[in-house]
Amino acid sequence: MSDERTDQTPKSYRPIDAKGFRESIARGWGPVDRSVSLPAGLAEAAAEHRRKLSAALPGRRIALGAGHAPVRSNDTDYDFRADSDFVWLTGCQAQGAVLVLSADGDATLYLREAAGPEEADFFANARDGELWIGPVPGLKDWSEALQIACRPIEELPSAVRGAVPFMLSVPGVDPMLDALVRTSPHDGNALRQSIAELRRIKDDWELDQLRDAVSASVLAFEDVARELPEAIRGGGERWLQGTFDRRARTAGNGVGYASIVAAGKHAPVLHWVRNDGAVNEGDVILLDAGVETRTLYTADVTRTFPATGEYTAAQRQVHDLVHKAQLASRDAVKAGAPYRAFQHAAMVVLAEGLRDWGLLDVSLDELLGPDGQQHRRFIVCGTGHYIGLDVHDCDAARPETYFAGEIEAGMALAVEPGLYFHPNDETVPPELRGIGMRIEDNVVVHSDRLEILTDGLPIDTHGLEKWTQKHLNHK
Repeated sequence: MSDERTDQTPKSYRPIDAKGFRESIARGWGPVDRSVSLPAGLAEAAAEHRRKLSAALPGRRIALGAGHAPVRSNDTDYDFRADSDFVWLTGCQAQGAVLVLSADGDATLYLREAAGPEEADFFANARDGELWIGPVPGLKDWSEALQIACRPIEELPSAVRGAVPFMLSVPGVDPMLDALVRTSPHDGNALRQSIAELRRIKDDWELDQLRDAVSASVLAFEDVARELPEAIRGGGERWLQGTFDRRARTAGNGVGYASIVAAGKHAPVLHWVRNDGAVNEGDVILLDAGVETRTLYTADVTRTFPATGEYTAAQRQVHDLVHKAQLASRDAVKAGAPYRAFQHAAMVVLAEGLRDWGLLDVSLDELLGPDGQQHRRFIVCGTGHYIGLDVHDCDAARPETYFAGEIEAGMALAVEPGLYFHPNDETVPPELRGIGMRIEDNVVVHSDRLEILTDGLPIDTHGLEKWTQKHLNHK
């Protein structure tokens, strides 16, 4: 007997539109954990940061957005990472959140409330729906954790209506804010600038976050050293990158920036982030990488170590000069000194060493003068910068504040001299071609001393050989 039934389903039919599904999905859900887990002191630190900003810009109304994850391809996004200034002011990492500061400094955080089972977004929104991404904190949960008033994001338009003058961070962070608030480029830059200059001095809570980031990074460097034999057997730079990334993801939020894993001839490339080359015996590995904590503070550490535990004579020659420059640079980092002093100290050592090697045929005075700088062929980058929520922290500060100011207690800096001889550089002897060396320490300035956060890693050739050999033999 034939079945005379026909399929009556409309071509545009979706199961989630069915009445039975909608009635079923709305029932029978028990409570879930939406609590916000934050480290002690975060809410208090963020509140103090807001107070400082309000004092720096009295009478101004301010709005800052956390931002949104950029699209990776089609309907998939990159991982979300909240705007650094927003995090500094709130401690919140909720996508799409917006902070509004009133003229007298009162703060309100506007967020998207999670959709309940009776709402379509609960089950039909792949980017935000609870059935797709799991439970997320609600307004009440964020408010209790951060000790800040939280309101639905739908109320943001009325909250900013008539807000004149109104300042916004760089346009493009949040499309809704761009549509609601017309901020001039001058005002947007001024806000970024003010926050950057405040962020130059870290409070005790922030310094603890950086200490945690560096400690985790030191462990990750040790992980990489133990995996050198596997990299030589064929895993290459990719294997070492994955090794560091695993520790970063386990101990923190992930890596704080694109890791540089440069073996052999790739070591002179300042930002070798392709990390797709081989690792061979006799290579040095220039590893520039940092763990980002779950509060988004990042370390920025570099060591250049021998893949099989021993430098060649030429590699040792270059590393010893960089080591000498590093010691001179660190000695110049002290409260009250000009910011440029530690960078100048490194350049003096490097220029003098290169001249002694016969690579430069002019006087030291000419090399270091404004019309000289021939030594910069071998180190075109700077030799230090601020660290914090961004790997190159506080870049929006005014040049006269960033470069021409004095070093102050509470500053956290990366100190990173290096030398880079490209394999096709015919101005240097063949034995130096393809050698790149960098040493990068993370330091904190105190009124009476310099704290070396990265002292868990050696910086001299002998110490790095012993360190590498130790981890090679203890996998």
